[in-house]
Amino acid sequence: MPPVKPMLAKAVHEVPRIPGLSYEPKWDGFRCIVFRDGDELELGSRNDRPLTRYFPELIDVLVEALPDRCVVDGEIVVVTGSGLDFDTLQNRVHPAASRVKKLAAETPASFVAFDLLALGDRDLTAEPFTERRRALEGALDRDLERVHLTPVTEDADVAVDWFERFEGAGFDGVMAKPKDQPYQQDKRVMWKVKHERTADCVVAGFRTHKDGEGVGSLLLGLFDDDGTLHHVGVASSFTAARRKGLVEELAPLRERALEDHPWREWAEAQAHETGRMPGGQSRWNAQKDLSWEPLRPELVAEVKYEHVLGGRFRHGGRLVRFRPDRDPGSCTYAQLEEIAPAELATLFTEARDG
Repeated sequence: MPPVKPMLAKAVHEVPRIPGLSYEPKWDGFRCIVFRDGDELELGSRNDRPLTRYFPELIDVLVEALPDRCVVDGEIVVVTGSGLDFDTLQNRVHPAASRVKKLAAETPASFVAFDLLALGDRDLTAEPFTERRRALEGALDRDLERVHLTPVTEDADVAVDWFERFEGAGFDGVMAKPKDQPYQQDKRVMWKVKHERTADCVVAGFRTHKDGEGVGSLLLGLFDDDGTLHHVGVASSFTAARRKGLVEELAPLRERALEDHPWREWAEAQAHETGRMPGGQSRWNAQKDLSWEPLRPELVAEVKYEHVLGGRFRHGGRLVRFRPDRDPGSCTYAQLEEIAPAELATLFTEARDG
């Protein structure tokens, strides 16, 4: 019975080559544990928050695809012709029932299964992963659209190939699981290898840390082919000492920052715009302060990031170093080109149809 806390993973920087591992692609979606008991079906999130009301279109297909009584661990994703769209997936979590119904028809979600925790009266969590996977393969109806079984391999070279090619289109890296391991709720006993690369970005502003002391995050920009500077994300996670030091380092760039700033109209509108510019209200927390201070866009920062979605960093970046040797005008989107792997259309029929 829900809730069940999902088994978790520790981040590593390369694909582990330890005997006895099984590897899978890491999908960029909402972790979801599906509970089915006859006509009753519940979608549970990793934070014990029910997802059922937000994805009504998955109910019928999962009832048809799953055994009468089971618990399945997997991922909810939204598939497009160019990849998995996390921004669209986030938009599906909406308080209005009418909006949920509309989005369910316009941007239907899919489910990728990767573990089986219970089948009938049998609790499988104490069984090794190989047994759970074998049972999942026999239990899941894979002939239905929008319900998929994640691929697995025991070959580390194949996993490395996946990792190198699964860089764009919502592929988040590679997972590694010990084959003989039971399912351990809320324990970091798997490994996740996520893409991490660097890009040189223009530092065009900053936000003050939430405690009011020092710089909380740097606002980053990249130029498109037309020479427009777009907001692509932030670099954050500074130590307290670094936050205070950045105030002094950035002080010269605050002088006359708005005179020719490419984001001047957004700075002046402060917190009234949305989209790819800073200053808009947070979609998830209306009380969150997203106001920012402009800087003359003359400083270049080398930033670590995982991957790009919709022209922006999917997660916050980390500052590696400032690059006084770089011309801000050279910081373009050309650094971020990502190609969807061929497996997208192989696994997801929605991608072929889209």
